[in-house]
Amino acid sequence: MFKSKDIFQEDFQKNFLNSEDETRLLRETINSLRKEVSKFKNPPLVVCEVSKMLGEKAIIRLKNGHYFCVPILKELQGKIHPNDTVLAEQKSLTIIEKVEDSKTFDVEMFVVVEKPKVSWDNIGGLKEQIKELKEVIELPMKNPQIFKSVGIEPPKGVLLHGFPGCGKTLLAKAVASSTNATFIEVPAPQLNQKFIGDGAKLVNDIFKLAKEKAPSIIFIDEIDALASTRVDQGTSGEREVQRTLMQFLYELDGFKSLEGVNLIAATNRLDVLDEAILRPGRFDRLIEVGLPDKKSREKIFAIHTRNMKLNKISRKQIIEKMKGMSGAEIKGVCTEAGYFAIREGRKEVNKEDFLMAVDKIFQEEIEEEENQKEMFG
Repeated sequence: MFKSKDIFQEDFQKNFLNSEDETRLLRETINSLRKEVSKFKNPPLVVCEVSKMLGEKAIIRLKNGHYFCVPILKELQGKIHPNDTVLAEQKSLTIIEKVEDSKTFDVEMFVVVEKPKVSWDNIGGLKEQIKELKEVIELPMKNPQIFKSVGIEPPKGVLLHGFPGCGKTLLAKAVASSTNATFIEVPAPQLNQKFIGDGAKLVNDIFKLAKEKAPSIIFIDEIDALASTRVDQGTSGEREVQRTLMQFLYELDGFKSLEGVNLIAATNRLDVLDEAILRPGRFDRLIEVGLPDKKSREKIFAIHTRNMKLNKISRKQIIEKMKGMSGAEIKGVCTEAGYFAIREGRKEVNKEDFLMAVDKIFQEEIEEEENQKEMFG
């Protein structure tokens, strides 16, 4: 049977509409694929920093340290300023786009930003050191009016020095916790970057971050990796470290101690630090953190054993045997004593466990010293 004219026309319209939809879909797919292919044809843009403006042109600095005088796209003229990060075309290096974020890297990748929960009670001994930190860091942050009324400024920075494992980092975290300040921990070796100018820019960004998150405390650990005594001759790497140090000194001179940003640094090697960093106006207060005395060892031992199940131990004998140990080593003794108990299937730690743990820690130190003598003669 033949279809009627109306039915035939209706079927034709349906097929026509379906084919139109399919054609539209195919065109959209083709356009999308063409856009994707065009991305592969476009050369990548060069990331650079504007150093100086010269009318309709600009002097830019590339990552490798080279400088070029280049033109600026008409649409961007008047919108580009020194220190801006921009994108330039590869062949002519014409500036064609401005990057809103002027950082070439995210500073928070290189630092630890936290609100510490360490209290003064977590520190065994160090009464004098705690007293000085409270005067120099805590008091100006909690009551800056006292200093303004007297007409003096507290020290900008505090340098903690002494044996490793004696509580320098704990002191810094405790003062940050007591002042409710943002704690920005910076390992000094991270400031030594590969390319020229990157280390200095990172230092600048860290101080900017500290001001944004004020009240804040910048804690630079192992500062001797950055601020060791400068020499006249050296490799390009050493010269770059010196550039970073000079930027760090500039930042120290450029902020006031009552602006809500305080600096604490720590080192085990005070003897290798550059004189420029120790002069008045930078690290005004040097606080020595030495090995704990008998009373301090007792308190440190009590802190690390408060959650342990102890079985008739002679604290006096154990503490006497730990003479010459740092706070970190005393903590290590408590951990090792716990392991001795676990190996024998006990839940309580006895005196013998602690005495064996002390012997083990001392033996490891002796072996390490002997290895160093063999290595370095």
